[in-house]
Amino acid sequence: MSHGYSDDKKRYLARLKRIEGQTRGIHRMIEEDEYCIDILTQISAANSALKNVAFALLDDHLAHCVKDAAELGGEDLDAKLKEVSDAIARFTKT
Repeated sequence: MSHGYSDDKKRYLARLKRIEGQTRGIHRMIEEDEYCIDILTQISAANSALKNVAFALLDDHLAHCVKDAAELGGEDLDAKLKEVSDAIARFTKT
């Protein structure tokens, strides 16, 4: 099975690896008693980076999975649209 993000999988993994490094850096900053505002700045950057990955995945989902379901129509399209709606609702809660 191919997912919408498959063509960009390496790019997604590289972005997530950078985010992982950011979170390790935040951990280190707390261990080393860094200034709280500096830590919060890094947390904000990591959150932003994760949101960017999430929105890119959402775009890929729309362009691939939802588009394919729209071409077929029926209940599968309804399910995919509900998935997207639910995902957007989760984003608005954070």
